[in-house]
Amino acid sequence: MSEVLIRHEPEAAERPHDRFEELVARAQRQPPVVTAVVHPCDQASLEGALEAMRLKLILPILVGPALRIQQTAAQCELDLSGVELVDAEHSHDAARKGVEQVRLGRAEALMKGSLHTDELMSAVVARDTGLRTARRISHCFIMDVPGHPEPLVITDAAVNIAPDLKDKVDIVQNAIDMVHALGAAEVRVAILSALETVNPTIPSTVEAAALCKMADRGQITGAVLDGPLALDNAISPEAAAIKKIASPVAGRANVLVVPDLEAGNMLAKSLSFLAGADAAGIVLGARVPIILTSRADAEITRLASCAVASLLAAARRSAPSAAIH
Repeated sequence: MSEVLIRHEPEAAERPHDRFEELVARAQRQPPVVTAVVHPCDQASLEGALEAMRLKLILPILVGPALRIQQTAAQCELDLSGVELVDAEHSHDAARKGVEQVRLGRAEALMKGSLHTDELMSAVVARDTGLRTARRISHCFIMDVPGHPEPLVITDAAVNIAPDLKDKVDIVQNAIDMVHALGAAEVRVAILSALETVNPTIPSTVEAAALCKMADRGQITGAVLDGPLALDNAISPEAAAIKKIASPVAGRANVLVVPDLEAGNMLAKSLSFLAGADAAGIVLGARVPIILTSRADAEITRLASCAVASLLAAARRSAPSAAIH
């Protein structure tokens, strides 16, 4: 599993964050989601959790070495009054106890603090004590790209290294369910490759065609799919028109399914560094949403990630029988 390291150029922090601010405002209309914040032992992770609490996005349970958390709060002049602490010996123990808070029904979400992503996810996927479901666990970046009319979801760029067709069915369905929970009227999924025609020598084009046929047959639901599509044909109406690709998705995709982690990681970082995009991150497919943030994330990005988790938890509450992960 890849450490999430989407950084932001200084110019990006100065521009408006309209889409993420709208996302936060929508989440604030829901009850705060009780969130086990795992090992928040540095300023960024502790301050981010407390700011999300102040904005009524989450109700944190801080899980980690209590003395270290208290010392960090004192050094950074952060107020822990009324915030529950669950003591843990170290980061691995914090991950285990954070997952335990979910299994006990005390938390509806997990949030990564100052520990490695692998440490947290190892506890999540543990066979007997973790948070597995029938779904493959996957990650989504929700990208706020300057000049683009709506957020772009990129999946999977952080968890599944080289997913096969079976894995991609769950990766696609996880993303579709999430975008619905975020309030989108229509989910348009582009299965990306290097070109827009099926070529047996390029496996991602064959898998794209299979995924689209699976959607036609009801094996993937809740969205319209098209693929294979090159990136330009997926997000640019002009490029799609030049290639004479007529579909509800081409040029209008709001979910981009990448062939593998390397492609997704490069796409997300290109948008972040070159286009000034912000990238909220969430892990899906477990029993609860998992908020993955980096110490380099801007505050609005952290808040947007919490907002996504809040809206996912709200969707789960309102439709308990639905497969929202």
